[in-house]
Amino acid sequence: MKLSIGGLKQLCQINIVELKFIRRTRVTPPTRRMLATLDPMILNSELGKKILNFKPPVKIPPYDAASKGLLTVWDILFQDWRNIPVEACEVVSTVASRPPEKFWDYFNKVIGKMTAQQKAAFMSK
Repeated sequence: MKLSIGGLKQLCQINIVELKFIRRTRVTPPTRRMLATLDPMILNSELGKKILNFKPPVKIPPYDAASKGLLTVWDILFQDWRNIPVEACEVVSTVASRPPEKFWDYFNKVIGKMTAQQKAAFMSK
């Protein structure tokens, strides 16, 4: 499912969203999968800071991401902020993050058990 920048932002504010998108640079593989969120309840929680290594932005970006068709999200596997090209992005699935226990249950059963190789394989599918 494809969404607008606003639609994808809203989805990320209350969910963990599995995205697949075409990379902006010519690298192999040309697509990338990501688990992204903007949910402040997850990110600003004690577990979000400890386990997801969430760090709030420390400065305003030097450009307006939306004017370039980008949405800035927290990448759960890379544990950092990423800009994704919304036009070349597809929503694969969502995991509810409200109440937060739903996400942490999913995290403990799925993400937390992934090895570095499994994470790399997931991202390159």
